Amino acid sequence: MGLNPILGSLVLFLWICSGSVQGDEGDTDLSSMPKTENCKNYYLQFKRTFSVPGDVAMLNSTLVSPDVFDFRTVPHNITWYNARTKTQMSNETGRVLVLQETLWFLNVTMDDNGEYVTILRTPSRCYMQSTLLVVELPAAGQCERPRKADQTLTKGASDMLSCPLQDVITKLDNKTKMTVKSVGFQDGGTYTCTLSFQLGGVTGSVSETIEATVEDEYYKVPQLHEPANGTVKAEMGSNLTKKCLIYVLGTGRPFIDILWKVKDEFILDKNSSSHIYTSDQRWWKDNTSEGLWSERLLTITDLRAEDLHLNYTCQAHSSRGTPEGYFTLLPTDPDAMTPIGSVFGSMMVLFVISVAVYYSFRIDIVLWFRRACPVLYTNKDLDGKRYDAYVAYPQPGAMGFTEEVERFALQTLPQVLEKACGYKLFIAGRDSLPGLSVVDCVEENIQASRRFLLLYGASTFSSRRHASHNNNNVCKDGSQDGDEGRPDSRQQMECVAAMHRALLEGSLKVVLVELEEISPAQLALFPESVRHLREKQGAVCLWKSLRRRKRWRTCTEGREDEEKGGKDSPLLSSLPPSCRFWKEMRYHMPVRGKREAYPEKSSLLSLG
Repeated sequence: MGLNPILGSLVLFLWICSGSVQGDEGDTDLSSMPKTENCKNYYLQFKRTFSVPGDVAMLNSTLVSPDVFDFRTVPHNITWYNARTKTQMSNETGRVLVLQETLWFLNVTMDDNGEYVTILRTPSRCYMQSTLLVVELPAAGQCERPRKADQTLTKGASDMLSCPLQDVITKLDNKTKMTVKSVGFQDGGTYTCTLSFQLGGVTGSVSETIEATVEDEYYKVPQLHEPANGTVKAEMGSNLTKKCLIYVLGTGRPFIDILWKVKDEFILDKNSSSHIYTSDQRWWKDNTSEGLWSERLLTITDLRAEDLHLNYTCQAHSSRGTPEGYFTLLPTDPDAMTPIGSVFGSMMVLFVISVAVYYSFRIDIVLWFRRACPVLYTNKDLDGKRYDAYVAYPQPGAMGFTEEVERFALQTLPQVLEKACGYKLFIAGRDSLPGLSVVDCVEENIQASRRFLLLYGASTFSSRRHASHNNNNVCKDGSQDGDEGRPDSRQQMECVAAMHRALLEGSLKVVLVELEEISPAQLALFPESVRHLREKQGAVCLWKSLRRRKRWRTCTEGREDEEKGGKDSPLLSSLPPSCRFWKEMRYHMPVRGKREAYPEKSSLLSLG
């Protein structure tokens, strides 16, 4: 018949025969079993075990399951009893083998027919369950079994027959399928699957018979569309209806049964007056597809607390497979949108306020943190640098030089940063050693500094020469031969060296100190490197603090300025260390680390 041989110990014989079927035995009263008065009774298993004399039979209890108790962590023991004789089952060489939840009859006799009880005990609980063994006599001279499993083969296709000995095969880890290629009507008939094995020192076998029918119609594995393994929320006391929807590709009417279950129990009630019931299974054909659709509805009326937090599972039972899907029933959230919206809105408001506060008081926050937690910062005294900052400003004779700028660089800046804040500065024109080459002086002291303070005004980078020669003099590659001693040349070398380390090497932080307000036309004459740095990190603007202070002056202070005739330089106006400008300067200066915190002065500095 074109049958492929089966690998391993699974042997198939082809017989065309018939046999009689005996009826099942009824349930046995388990209350008379010893010490079972406190056991939770799961009663008789729906699934029976059928056997014939001389075969091996296996009874398997389903009590060892996570649905009963946590068998992986809770210690337990299992005892088997013969319900008819009320005696405990024990190992009998060549006859009976007890292996926890499995009871093996190694050589079945007619006397073994009957009900057997499993009693499972844990330190705190007891469970019991009965299993029925039905022993039947086969027809004389026939190998087929009285009980047959119906299976269908599809004509013209390569199909399979599955051995019904699923429980035994699972325990023994054997192959279970036989392939029939190019099925024809002649392949229909009776097949007996015999599994031979060794167990408990005994070589035995167990068999099952299949009644195979060849059909022209075919169908594939059902496709389950709903439910989709999600959650469903419903209000207490409401009614809920969910459908189990499948699609089957094929021809003809497939034999597929849709079943709902909950807590491993099938819901078979179809009475609409019940609390939970199902509808009849409905089939229909969609003109846009080749297959059939089918559905069965599940209805829960007057939703109760015990109906919640459970998985409601739908299974599509077919010989091709049993796909399943579920939904978890949960209570509806009690108007969660209002508190969620309030919390989200509060968080957004808090976030906006936090961002606004941070950007408004960022410098104050950082400076306070440096003072409060100096141990969190590395001591910069150990980095080999001699100066906290190199101060560069227009030298006498250079473009942009004024006495005000010089006085600010040589008097005001040291008075605050050095005397009030404890920083050590190198100021060109004050700390340069006589006789030392300008190039060497600039290079050596910039390299020995942690910051580079570039002081500039509106005219520092503006001149007819700069404008006409496209800024060829400032912050370019270097000075011309013989120009080393010129103030412009020194300023150019300082700028080039600082910008090279800041923009190309990233080894030096340049702080732009803007003494005067810069117009767009003046900014256009700035060197490209300075414009780029100013756009990238900004500048510390002295003129903004002076303008703000002037705006806040009282009328009396304004009359005093008029009496002075306006002779006070704006750069020399008294600014306390707590003003915005000096805070920004300290913010950009190196962190003090583990050294003594800032010896800041609360009184105004006299900068005359």
